[in-house]
Amino acid sequence: MAAKKKKAPKPEKTEPPERNGILAGGNFIVDHVKVVDHYPEQEMLASILSESMSNGGGPYNVLKDLSLMGAKFPLSAVGLLGDDEAARWILDDCSRHEIDTSRLRLTSQSPTSYTDAYTVRGTGRRTFFHQRGANALLRHEDFDFSKTRAKIFHFGYFLLLDALDRVDDNGRTGASRVLQAAGEAGLITSADAVSTENERFAEVIKSSLPYLNYLFLNEIETGRVTGLRLRQGGEIQWSVCEDAARALIGFSVKNLAVIHFPEGTVACNSDGQIFRQHATALPETALRGASGAGDAFAAGVLYGLHENWSIEQSLKLGVCAAAACLGHPSTSEGVFPVEECLAIGEEYGYRG
Repeated sequence: MAAKKKKAPKPEKTEPPERNGILAGGNFIVDHVKVVDHYPEQEMLASILSESMSNGGGPYNVLKDLSLMGAKFPLSAVGLLGDDEAARWILDDCSRHEIDTSRLRLTSQSPTSYTDAYTVRGTGRRTFFHQRGANALLRHEDFDFSKTRAKIFHFGYFLLLDALDRVDDNGRTGASRVLQAAGEAGLITSADAVSTENERFAEVIKSSLPYLNYLFLNEIETGRVTGLRLRQGGEIQWSVCEDAARALIGFSVKNLAVIHFPEGTVACNSDGQIFRQHATALPETALRGASGAGDAFAAGVLYGLHENWSIEQSLKLGVCAAAACLGHPSTSEGVFPVEECLAIGEEYGYRG
């Protein structure tokens, strides 16, 4: 009698690796930063005191900030660049900061996006002239979340990605479909906007809110979405900011709505709990430029949330990272490792 064949053992089920890291997608821009003595009236002259080239665009800024903060988790980029020297500058810069660029695609249809950013020495106030370039061609089909094991997907900016801002016949934007796909793939979703004059501002952003875990807006952007006046008589209205943060949660943001402004930040979670954090009391003599400060703030908060810090701790790191950024005229070069960022708050204290 033939011996019975032994059944092959069933392969053991293996759990997929725990999600780790931040994938950021959308605007990748080269910033040409110029520090001027004052901002002139039309047809008048101002002197350029210094100039430099730096990273620009929310996803790019956040990833580079996280690298400079000493993040130990993976950092990855997704976006569209022109096939030009500016694109190669971006790819080299990302490589130096250990940012995975395998999802950054090149196109010959448009140049790499760039911004001429003018910062007034003494006030830090900024004015931007932007070439939309390749970013305008980025579509929701360019995003594939099937192979990433990132924990968080950060998207930006709403209102600066033409194809993704377009509203279709179903009232959906391409950005909303990107964020929906990221969430369905298991990523925590996060997004930011750009301050711009656009009659469709609220419509574009509201389309994506049901697919967002975290939303970052400044007081100007928040006012355009909620219809509330967060700054009155030049003063930030903290109680109105709280109402606005609750309103954003009411518009279906899932976990956390964060409003930031020079004086600090207000956030609201899905339970309606409000969090306040004043900005650091950094002296005006330490200010070198405000370019990238909002993205540095977002990077600090996302660092904390990725590492499962409390919301309070995450917001504190956010304002400290923003303070570090203010110490340099470029977008990210002022950002320090986490401990050094937090030391700014320890040294100067907080407003309020």
